[in-house]
Amino acid sequence: MSIIEKAIERLEQLQKASAAPQVQSEPVADQTAGSPAPVEAATPPASAFAAKPDVAEPEVVAPSRPAAAITPKPIGAPVPPARHVEIDLERLQSIGIVTPNAPRSLIGDEFRIIKRPLLRNIQGKGASAINNANLIMITSSLPGEGKSFSSINLAISMAMELDHTVLLIDADVSRPSVLNLLGLPPKKGLMDVLTTPGTQIGDVLLKTNIEKLSLLPAGTPHPRATELLASDAMNNLLEELAERYSDRIIVFDSQPLLVTTESRVLATHMGQIVMVVESNKTAQAALKQAISTIESCPVKLMLLNKAHHSGAGSYGYGYGYGYGYGYGHAPKENA
Repeated sequence: MSIIEKAIERLEQLQKASAAPQVQSEPVADQTAGSPAPVEAATPPASAFAAKPDVAEPEVVAPSRPAAAITPKPIGAPVPPARHVEIDLERLQSIGIVTPNAPRSLIGDEFRIIKRPLLRNIQGKGASAINNANLIMITSSLPGEGKSFSSINLAISMAMELDHTVLLIDADVSRPSVLNLLGLPPKKGLMDVLTTPGTQIGDVLLKTNIEKLSLLPAGTPHPRATELLASDAMNNLLEELAERYSDRIIVFDSQPLLVTTESRVLATHMGQIVMVVESNKTAQAALKQAISTIESCPVKLMLLNKAHHSGAGSYGYGYGYGYGYGYGHAPKENA
């Protein structure tokens, strides 16, 4: 082969060699041109990355779950139980207090008789219409005649009626005894409503296991407790009770009339008053003086406590009923 032929052959080789990179460069160029596809292929990871917040959001919400778990704690806190009290009914029955579902008893029958005229007045079936007939005050001339014992019996007996709910208020703030007689510890009550700003009646009312009976205790002792009964705050409270609880019978265990003047002020708001008189002990002069202090009340009923029943040899209750000064000796009814 001549030199020229070798040169031509070499040139062809060079051309082929130079053509080969071009052929290879085209696929590379194609791949480069197709590089958007890999970029698009890289987009899904970006979309996958964008989806991560969707996964992360539940993780952000997850810490709120403990907060939601905390929320039921106040709801499940023993607030209602703190305002609900369980009265030992067997104990009450053993000390001579009326209880629901108890066998028929002498004292139960007597309080059925005692409550009837009071209920008739509340229902508007009495001799005349009476303002605030549902506000009933139980009092006595002097301490120790059995007014608190009678208040509890009357309140429970009335609560056993089908159509009435009863609120028993311990208004003997200087010597409260309602909770003690019921076997319950001291609780906030009337004094706290009168002295603590923002405290409402509903905050201190106690529901009991006796259906339709609630309690308002005397509350925290106060050095001026008796004066508070004659205060404007007490007047406002009584007006609220008369209006807000007009469908409820409200029984006040009040202070004795001849011990403080505040009980006489309380009496001016009452529709009906029950005077407890201890048989063979309360002096007639004291009784007349006590009744003269509540002349503004239209209805006064006298309850004779610890009266002997002829032939029975036991103690019980008698009752008298009258208007104005009336405390006449109505015949006792034995059950």
